Amino acid sequence: TMAATNASKEQKYDRQLRLWGDHGQEALENAHVCLINATATGTEILKNLVLPGIGAFTIVDGHTVSGEDVGNNFFLSNNNIGKNRAQAATELLQELNSDVSGNYVEESPDKLLDNDPEFFHRFTVVIGVHLPESTCLRLGSVLWSASVPFLVCKTYGLIGYMRLVVQEHTVIESHPDNALEDLRLDQPFAEFKNHIQSYDLDSMAKKDHSHTPWVIVVAKYLAKWLSEHNSQPPKNYKEKEAFRQFIREGILKNENGVPEDEENFEEAIKNVNTALNPTKVPNSVEDLFNSEQCNNITSQSLSFWVMLRAVKDFVHKEGNGSLPVRGTIPDMIADSQKFINLQNVYREKAMQDAAAVSKHVECLLQSVGKVCWKSLNSNASFLRVVRCRSLAEEYSVDSVNKDEITSCMDNPDSEMVFYLMLRAVDRFYQQHSRYPGTAKVYTDLSLKNSLNQMGAEPYQLVPFIGKGRSAAQEAIKIISHQFVPFSNTFIYNAMSQTSATLQL
Repeated sequence: TMAATNASKEQKYDRQLRLWGDHGQEALENAHVCLINATATGTEILKNLVLPGIGAFTIVDGHTVSGEDVGNNFFLSNNNIGKNRAQAATELLQELNSDVSGNYVEESPDKLLDNDPEFFHRFTVVIGVHLPESTCLRLGSVLWSASVPFLVCKTYGLIGYMRLVVQEHTVIESHPDNALEDLRLDQPFAEFKNHIQSYDLDSMAKKDHSHTPWVIVVAKYLAKWLSEHNSQPPKNYKEKEAFRQFIREGILKNENGVPEDEENFEEAIKNVNTALNPTKVPNSVEDLFNSEQCNNITSQSLSFWVMLRAVKDFVHKEGNGSLPVRGTIPDMIADSQKFINLQNVYREKAMQDAAAVSKHVECLLQSVGKVCWKSLNSNASFLRVVRCRSLAEEYSVDSVNKDEITSCMDNPDSEMVFYLMLRAVDRFYQQHSRYPGTAKVYTDLSLKNSLNQMGAEPYQLVPFIGKGRSAAQEAIKIISHQFVPFSNTFIYNAMSQTSATLQL
């Protein structure tokens, strides 16, 4: 029964498992997300968290369903008018995925903050949609002190706004684009050296010669190059071209002296730049190594910082200045056995390095016990930390980021204009308990396109906030600690289809 359940889950979540793996899916299934206000935007965001299988959600909303709600929210119908909006949306959202537990609270966030502010501490992430400025600041303060990530979302006319409020968010697997392979050809470890030496390209039969992995081909010719060039690898374009020609000359020739068609050698020539990439600790990881959190480990330190400190100790001791071996190799032209043998060399070295890092963890926290975070070693090159300012700092006259605002306002097309307008709209609502009907009063901000119906929530923008580079995806990044979420404030202009991330 367990096997059948797992197989069914793998089939159901196949696409996303390929994206963030079973450990990412497990983090999602253990998450409890709080949505405040089941508006069209709010339910669209939650839909895109329910479908991939978050463990549970709770909707907090004291409003009753109105005709306006039914007109712009697919998750509400005429039958729901007069019912509590949180209850109605929960019932319909739960139908999307039987694996997800849905809950609702028929109260406003302000009442909960008055009577039980610790209610919000239990969640993995809290998403607030169309919250008044005063509520945002109160809730933001509670979540900030409890280290619970807070995602603020708003849609006004054709403008979308998101603000991530989190003291510190650690990213284990940032999945950078075009990440270089960790092959260690410039610093081959002992087991890899022995494996390279087990190949003799000069005495191989044609079949074996043309099916030798390109990594081995480059390694063999690099050893010859180093012996002829005072141990200096090819560095500039001219030297790398000479090295490519050096490899090309090793292609077997037929009885007429014509080079054979050896795709593995062509692959080796193509990957010279990748192969010769120097093995070093990335600057971003060095910065983390030098941070206070890494160098001052206490019993209160997060697992991320404990493991990072252990990796740093490994680099300075067993690693001889290098990070743990990642343990993966790219696909390449080779017969199955040769590829598997090479793959095992890297994999076994990665396991040895992981064991060494684990011992450093034990030394650091003997009193706490062994901390295990399997994915950190293999992703040591891709670690990231995102830190945001609190809402209180952003909204305070004394600590507002005046320089960022001023520099952006030099450009009349800057999305900063919309940020200022949205702040003005919030103040208007706070004073009049309604949204302004037009944006004509803001023409002094050099805005070229007026925003009609600033308080409206047109459905054409709602899917953007729920999909794409959206609140749902940002929430998944936060929950899974994979991929890098935007930092601070994100503005989307649907009129020009442009966006900007602002450090506020």
